Amino acid sequence: MVDIRDEDEAGNLKEMIRWFLFKLVIALVLETEWAESSKSKCNPTKAEATCKECINLGPGCAWCKTVNFTKAGEPNSARCDSEQLLKNRGCKETDIIKPENVMKVDLNRPLGSQGKIVTQIKPQKIQLVLRRGSPQKIEVKFKRAEGYPVDLYYLMDLSYSMKDDLEKVKKLGGQLLKALTSVTKSIRIGFGSFVDKTVLPFVNTHKEKMKNPCPDKNEECQPPFDFRHVLKLTNDSKLFTREVGKQYISGNLDPPEAGLDAMMQAAVCGEQIGWRNVTRLLVYTSDDGFHFAGDGKLGAILTPNDGKCHLNKEGFYENNTKYDYPSVAELAAKLAENNIQPIFAVTSQIKPIYEELSKMIPKSAVGELKEDSSNVVQLIKDAYNNLSSKVIIKHNTLPEGVRISYISNCNDEGSVSDKEGVCLDVKINQEISFTVTITADKCLSKTASFEIKPLGFTENLEISLKTECNCECDDKPHASEHCNNHGAVKCGICSCDQDWFGKFCECDLGKRSTQELDAACRRDNGSTTCSNQGDCICGACICHTNPNKKIYGKYCECDDQNCERNLGKLCAGHGRCNCGKCECDAGFDGTACECAQAFKQCQQNKGSNICSGRGNCTCNQCMCNAGYQPPYCKFCPGCPSPCPAYVPCIECLGFQSGPFEKNCSASCTNIKHKVVDELKEQNICKEKDSKSCWMNFVMEELEGVANYHVTILKKTECPPPTNVIAIVAGGVAGVLLVGLVILLIWKLLIELYDRREYRKFEKEKAKAKWNQGDNPLFQQATTVTVNPNFKED
Repeated sequence: MVDIRDEDEAGNLKEMIRWFLFKLVIALVLETEWAESSKSKCNPTKAEATCKECINLGPGCAWCKTVNFTKAGEPNSARCDSEQLLKNRGCKETDIIKPENVMKVDLNRPLGSQGKIVTQIKPQKIQLVLRRGSPQKIEVKFKRAEGYPVDLYYLMDLSYSMKDDLEKVKKLGGQLLKALTSVTKSIRIGFGSFVDKTVLPFVNTHKEKMKNPCPDKNEECQPPFDFRHVLKLTNDSKLFTREVGKQYISGNLDPPEAGLDAMMQAAVCGEQIGWRNVTRLLVYTSDDGFHFAGDGKLGAILTPNDGKCHLNKEGFYENNTKYDYPSVAELAAKLAENNIQPIFAVTSQIKPIYEELSKMIPKSAVGELKEDSSNVVQLIKDAYNNLSSKVIIKHNTLPEGVRISYISNCNDEGSVSDKEGVCLDVKINQEISFTVTITADKCLSKTASFEIKPLGFTENLEISLKTECNCECDDKPHASEHCNNHGAVKCGICSCDQDWFGKFCECDLGKRSTQELDAACRRDNGSTTCSNQGDCICGACICHTNPNKKIYGKYCECDDQNCERNLGKLCAGHGRCNCGKCECDAGFDGTACECAQAFKQCQQNKGSNICSGRGNCTCNQCMCNAGYQPPYCKFCPGCPSPCPAYVPCIECLGFQSGPFEKNCSASCTNIKHKVVDELKEQNICKEKDSKSCWMNFVMEELEGVANYHVTILKKTECPPPTNVIAIVAGGVAGVLLVGLVILLIWKLLIELYDRREYRKFEKEKAKAKWNQGDNPLFQQATTVTVNPNFKED
């Protein structure tokens, strides 16, 4: 009886063995592919490569500087290979040039507090020397310190709708300091306010409204302004309350405000605001949206925001009508540059707008502000805790050709990013780390520097970077016998003196230029020197030696291996390869000598030509010339008729006239002919001779190329002679007839026109009223004058 469990265990064991063998095969294949790919990457395109060109191909490439390392005929590029392959070929380990990355830590203070100095990131300064393409890993550690100092600048919207909120803010000083003292012992607060740009259509520029923008004239409002810095950062809560208490509301026309203008000035005016080198918070309160870049055009403000400080002595943003609002991207860059973390305390109606804005500004938070700002203290405290627990490390502008990636080691998986490292919910005194990988993909012309820093903190890691793209070989500068005393050895190869060149400086430039000598080693302008298979020595190609193939030719363009194969054999084993073509042994044919010579199936009859003389017999099959069809290349359906091309020959052979009359037999040797009284064939050609007479003939193609038998009809068909007199007379009569017809038509048109005009005249005459001799406009006088003094006595 068989135990089922034993069968299951045996099956599992077989499956495990099969899986192990599969994994082993995959690993071997991958290792082989990796080795081959590594080797291929270390093949310089130039035969006369240098050590510098070699090491810049990639981090896996090394150079052997041993003087006699290359064999006769081998190019200098053979010195470039992987380190292991160079050792296998006999290069001494001490002669292998393979630069490695160098990292030097200049400053590495421990994390934590040392007196007044608080360190949250380590190391602080590093010098890197990188080989092109070789990545360098740096372990960056961060520890969130307890009681880290905080500067908080309160930025408030003073448009008319924030009237109720201002009364709450006036009492904030002591509450804010008390609330934030629980998380830090060093806290300073400041205050600023904003409304909008002081031009139409943002504010009412009427003279009275510029003095008091309140809707009610009996209510007092301060004149409109863009941004005003009121109180420098201070730890005096009473001073904060006193200065903020002096503020009163203002007003503008449109709902959006100049909030981004105010944030920009608060960020870049560090001296006026009083920012310390500590955690910097910017609290922004508003109940409406904001203007951004481009909106200034509505007020004819076209100059883009310059991102600079423009506060006057009174703290007002004096150039607000000159510069446009900043863009969100520009503001985000300035906030990050100055390590400022914004907290947007806004009402519920506009909270979604500021949530979208927060996505574009790193290390920012959004909180919902009650209608009267009564919860602002708790909101700020919660936002600060959320911002502080989220650690983001990021780099500033990198040198061209340098890339960086981050692995955040704050969870089990470790997130990977090319932009930044992020850790969430970091507790106070919790140490976290980031693996930063830096790679230089190109050689830098000079030492470059950049920073990696945690956003919202003033500490950073300064990195000084340069690349190693040259070989240090410790060569002697004087002439060497190895270079025929006309050059010095540099990294194993000869660096020749002026006017000397060659692998061992054996060639004198003389009167020929290097361009001429180089051109002598090329087949044409588009080809490479010595076909990349030899060295150009003094204007002549010396072909490389290769145990696997023979390289030859004036330009080393030929070898005995690059020919067609059949069944895996070069030239089917029945010929030899000569410069890309197979030369077959006797009795064999074909491009790869794959066919035994046989012509039986290439002949229509026993005595006929092979392939009718219009093709080649390959592998006992006709390969016909263009247009002709197998099996015997007799017919060419698509070929044009030969009749028009042989008209001069037909005329001279059949009628002893035409352009070939004097040398007909010499000009028409490929044509056999006969003249007949009647043609019975169907495919009769009909062409005109030199006298415009029609010739009738039949052409039959014979074997071979352009061989014909022609049967010619004895009589030609000539058209009757032209009657010149009749043609001239007919032409003159025709012209006269046409002229007469045109004249008659013209006369008819004139007559019709005259008749129509006469009828019109008669009609108008009938309407006239002058035939009575009276003027219809004349009226008899009707006025009677009476003398009042006349009494008829």
